[in-house]
Amino acid sequence: MLKKIIKGSHRKPSKSDSNDPGSIFGYGQPVTRNSGSVSTANVVVNHASRAGPQPPPSPNSSGPGPISSVGLGPPPSGPVDPLPLFRDVPVSERQSLFIRKLQICCFQFDFSDTLKSAREKEIKRQTLMELVDFIQSGSGKITETCQEEMIRMVSVNVFRCLPPASHENTGQESADPEEEEPYLEPCWPHLQLVYELLLRYVVSSDTDTKVAKRYIDHSFVLKLLDLFDSEDPREREYLKTILHRIYGKFMVHRPFIRKAINNIFYRFIYETERHSGIGELLEILGSIINGFALPMKEEHKLFLVRALIPLHKPKPIAMYHQQLSYCITQFVEKDYKLADTVIRGLLKYWPVTNCQKEVLFLGELEEVLEATQSAEFQRCMVPLFRQIARCLNSSHFQVAERALFLWNNEHIVSLIAQNRSVILPIIFEALEKNIQSHWNQAVHGLTVNVRKMFLEMDAELFDECQRQHAEREARAREMDEQRELTWKKLADVAAQRGGEDMITV
Repeated sequence: MLKKIIKGSHRKPSKSDSNDPGSIFGYGQPVTRNSGSVSTANVVVNHASRAGPQPPPSPNSSGPGPISSVGLGPPPSGPVDPLPLFRDVPVSERQSLFIRKLQICCFQFDFSDTLKSAREKEIKRQTLMELVDFIQSGSGKITETCQEEMIRMVSVNVFRCLPPASHENTGQESADPEEEEPYLEPCWPHLQLVYELLLRYVVSSDTDTKVAKRYIDHSFVLKLLDLFDSEDPREREYLKTILHRIYGKFMVHRPFIRKAINNIFYRFIYETERHSGIGELLEILGSIINGFALPMKEEHKLFLVRALIPLHKPKPIAMYHQQLSYCITQFVEKDYKLADTVIRGLLKYWPVTNCQKEVLFLGELEEVLEATQSAEFQRCMVPLFRQIARCLNSSHFQVAERALFLWNNEHIVSLIAQNRSVILPIIFEALEKNIQSHWNQAVHGLTVNVRKMFLEMDAELFDECQRQHAEREARAREMDEQRELTWKKLADVAAQRGGEDMITV
């Protein structure tokens, strides 16, 4: 037994130990920082809980930390010194110089103090500009090793924990995103060039997708998608362009990207209702939907029903409604049979007390109806015009006005004219009520015009609706009179039985 214990204490190093960069170069175990820095062996980012920014490693530290060292030797150490330009070295040495420049760009700096490490920051900025120019010029096809290290450098710089939003700092309820000042990333002078380098690499005709997909893999794409929650609009704009290019170039990633975006939407709709990049993701999807082949796959129709239509539910819809409306309209234009599904979806999430949201819905409804054909219109016209009738009588003049503007659209008017025998009886009472009692003169005038339009469409139907309306009004007055008379009789009986037993309020 003693021999077994002694043998166990002299364990052979495992493969994972032998491959650990820290054990190779004597750095010890890799350290993961809460600031969103990446571990030495792998790029690991967790954006589910944002962390506050921590001071980045000093340029005089033992290297960039997050860069893996497989096959390249240890990370750079010592002060950051400028390297020669690509044009100043022989062609045979450019790939080696490219890697050395990438290693310089892995250094992280503290941008909270503009004067700190100013020389090193400028060296890194100039180096990044040279790398961008080198990729853009196509002066030499970079090797697979260089591509791997470039993606690693990009990961070190861009994959980070995002700073907490203002409402997360205070613990108070989040304010209206439109009223908040966006957070601007202090390290943007470097970050912008890193994104530009990645973009030039993705769009370059020299980039072989069979090689590049080993490094721009599912993990890389997921981390890019996490960054869409950045509050800096400049960063989100770059991310939008890069992800769109990746979707176009790497066909193998397309289903995965669509599914990952779906998951972001689900979390936003049903959990957080807080995300900075929904508009940008919808812009990408608008272009993707535009390229869908017909007949449309069931997967795409499910995406419409399960993700896009429920996106009408969250409160901050005004931040992304324009892009959402474009995506919805694209679906209806691609497949007109989806119009009924879309309109019923809008009615399901129609706001009850939010008037500004109602105005947005009415605008989107007009765009959808423009692409709707008669058969689909007939399937949903009864619940649709019941909702429109409620909007016509809204005390908020913008809602009533926007609903009346539907009659300015020729296609919608033609659909209404074809089905006037069903629609006019539904909205006639709302029109009469507006003419009699709506406080806003513009709404009153528009209502008169719509009423006149129906009269010119079908005078006989109009007269019949007017007669039925008059009968309903008379019955309502009669019921009111009957109710008053009943209460009067009760009061008289009570008075006769003795006023002392009555409790007056």
